[in-house]
Amino acid sequence: MHPATRRTLLKTLSGAGLVAAAGLAGRVAFAAGIKPDARSALIVVDVQNCFVTGGTLPVKGGEEVVPVINKLAAAFENIVITQDWHTKGHASFASTHAGKKPFEVKKLAYGNQVLWPDHCVQGTDDAALHKDLALPTAQVIVRKGYHQEVDSYSAFTEADGKTPTGLGGYLKQRGIKKVFVTGLATDFCVAWTAMDARKAGLEVYVIEDATRAIDLNGSLAAAWKQMAAKGVKRIQSTDLA
Repeated sequence: MHPATRRTLLKTLSGAGLVAAAGLAGRVAFAAGIKPDARSALIVVDVQNCFVTGGTLPVKGGEEVVPVINKLAAAFENIVITQDWHTKGHASFASTHAGKKPFEVKKLAYGNQVLWPDHCVQGTDDAALHKDLALPTAQVIVRKGYHQEVDSYSAFTEADGKTPTGLGGYLKQRGIKKVFVTGLATDFCVAWTAMDARKAGLEVYVIEDATRAIDLNGSLAAAWKQMAAKGVKRIQSTDLA
């Protein structure tokens, strides 16, 4: 991405309230061996073709999370996958709004919306899960962003802040108390998912090396700072027993 475009995107994201003031939150140090139990769940966020190299909205190095997540999966009894699943002509697409370009901001009914390139359209190969993602024991796929008029970054609640995806109810019924969040992108859908999980009263870990970020001039540091303020714990895959 051209540096000027990166600067513009960061500015528009900040204006939309998607990033906070930049700041680096350090990784939490843990005694060796965090062991997931029957009340723990691995959440794998949006590891889809659209967000990896060659996709319509690629995150640099996005495909690198796949082998890390596949390895982590063996430690979990409960696995949830999320999938960005937009309609054609979705409200979050710049192409839907005459005269608008990707990464501009438009005020919609629920607030300011960053307008994205068309991506993860339902039923397309672009929206499919990465072919090397191997999670045969995953019990549920939560699709988000499928309502035509509202976007959804978090796996728990859509961008209007009030429409649930159903994930919170599912985890509650399963007796899940602790979640480990992985996937794409660290500073957007992963961060929003982690913070909403905290809001739901869960103990939350983000496994840093199982995520990749957009990182636009401080957006990654800002996201870690926001997550730390909400009580999200930052770990590495090697911290798990």
